[in-house]
Amino acid sequence: MENTPTPIVTRFAPSPTGLLHVGAVRTALFAYFFARKHKGTFLLRIEDTDKKREFPGAVQQIIDSLTFLGIDYDFGPDKPSPVFGSLIQSERLPIYHKYALELAEKGLAYVDNYTDEEIESFRLKADEEKRPFLFRDHRPEVLNHTWSVGKSLRFKVHEVKKTIWTDAVRGELEAGEEALDDFILMKEDGYPTYNFCHIIDDIEMKVTHVMRGQEFISSVPKFLSLYAALEIIPPVFVTLPPVLGETGGKKLSKRDGAKSALDYRDAGYLSAALFNFLAFLGWNPGGEREIYTQKELTEIFNLNQIQKSGARFNPEKLDWYNKEYVRMLPTEVVETKLLSYFRKENYPETVYGRIIRMIPIARERAVTFTSYHNDFIMGEYDYLINAPNYDSVSLVWKKGTLEKTKIILDSLLTIAKSSLDDAEVLEKTKELAVKDGNGDVLWPLRVALSGKEKSPDPYTLLHVLGKTETALRLTNAINSLTNADNVVN
Repeated sequence: MENTPTPIVTRFAPSPTGLLHVGAVRTALFAYFFARKHKGTFLLRIEDTDKKREFPGAVQQIIDSLTFLGIDYDFGPDKPSPVFGSLIQSERLPIYHKYALELAEKGLAYVDNYTDEEIESFRLKADEEKRPFLFRDHRPEVLNHTWSVGKSLRFKVHEVKKTIWTDAVRGELEAGEEALDDFILMKEDGYPTYNFCHIIDDIEMKVTHVMRGQEFISSVPKFLSLYAALEIIPPVFVTLPPVLGETGGKKLSKRDGAKSALDYRDAGYLSAALFNFLAFLGWNPGGEREIYTQKELTEIFNLNQIQKSGARFNPEKLDWYNKEYVRMLPTEVVETKLLSYFRKENYPETVYGRIIRMIPIARERAVTFTSYHNDFIMGEYDYLINAPNYDSVSLVWKKGTLEKTKIILDSLLTIAKSSLDDAEVLEKTKELAVKDGNGDVLWPLRVALSGKEKSPDPYTLLHVLGKTETALRLTNAINSLTNADNVVN
């Protein structure tokens, strides 16, 4: 059963030390699902206490990524809370200072006067003796509890013991005494460490469920020790499975080429497709169904269905999702999106009409709108823009003759130049193929219209190009055969 105290509060708390990639967004998605399912509150908190590593523009990129995917948050860096204020940690320093001073006054934190060189010597000695380095083994005999900015403040582990706790996904977990140590709460520059400030913020913001990656499991004993010192009941810990790279060997990361949600947006992926794809990375509601709306996913999300093992990021599966969602879009939406890509090419208006009429074919083939556009740029659909070049030999079907091909093309030209409408031209062409043979009719028609041996079927080409352009290209094909015949004779 899901542990669902009321009211539910979850948070996504990225650090702006780099651009947010889709693996991290999956964490936001699960926290969002759980909060929305239980009519709770979802927070976007920016953990920016490592100012030296802060990446310019990262906060806005985080906001834009969630906005693109439709992951709306109740309070965030651009929406402070009327109750607990800013959700940007660097703007909450007085709150951390208050808690730090309270811990120091109670004797639960002390000033660390050791130099970096002294600490390193302790570490080297532990390595030589082949034992884990624990700062508490070097805790000064007389502790200084008077802290101020300019000094480091360490937490004093008040009880060294085996730690046992329950994780909503992993079940009962435990760690030995070596997992507990005196860790830094406040740095000399007056900024808190992650181990301290995220707990204070979760307390202040009344977070009920903390969703994060498995790399934090080893730190949970320290977190629990601090909660106990503060006499606060900890939230529910929900350890999410890692999102693995394409090969499934290791965790997806930016240094290995992981992309951001905005990269996929710019590449033409639909937000609904990426949203649906990410939802199934480490969670599955069961059954064979794979396409869900955002509302449906929110309603069926359950912590008990989160898997423990890693989930591989499969680009081919994402492509499949996007193709499915493109197929579901209304025709007018597809037309608008496609034309937004093509208008900058300054094609003649007749070409834009052909591009639009090609949409049914593009929907079956193109993964994204940009890939359809790129196919044009790379010449895949060049015959929609320019009349093709070809040699006369390619017009003749393998079982046909030059003479018969000329007769067929003349018949096709007569149909194209007639007063019949497009539908009637298509029907007459089909009748000719039945009478004279599909190969003898459709092969030269395909080559004449596209210049290719492989293309959309000739009937689609007739529809896309229209009567006038079809007649022009058939005339070119006939002239090509006539010139070839004259050379032979």
